[in-house]
Amino acid sequence: MSSNRWQRLLHSSLLEFWLPLPLLGVLFWFSGNLMAEQILSRSYDSVNKLQAYNQLDVNLSMTVVFIQAQIDKSKGVTLVAVKTTDSSLKKLEFEFTNTNMSQVETAIAQELGMSIENVRKLVRYQIKG
Repeated sequence: MSSNRWQRLLHSSLLEFWLPLPLLGVLFWFSGNLMAEQILSRSYDSVNKLQAYNQLDVNLSMTVVFIQAQIDKSKGVTLVAVKTTDSSLKKLEFEFTNTNMSQVETAIAQELGMSIENVRKLVRYQIKG
């Protein structure tokens, strides 16, 4: 008799709908957790791997207008500013660890892809002690 009473009480108050919901929620949570752990613990073999140590060679076609080289002999560095006519790249800056003018000219020519003669025509030096 008491089981009929409980069934009527459960049916009348819709508890038969609400009581299994927490159990279903916990079951769904555990199964989702297990699936996520299975998927995330799998090894992933990628054909295209990131290669961070490769350097890219970029060739820019630009017209160099002016090259300013500041040689700081006390620090042993040369700061070079290059002005161009390109609309997207107006100014380039380089820092070289040598202070000899011919070595600086060679380094600038290599960086810009120009001949040393053209670099000599455009470069202006400022020497600091």
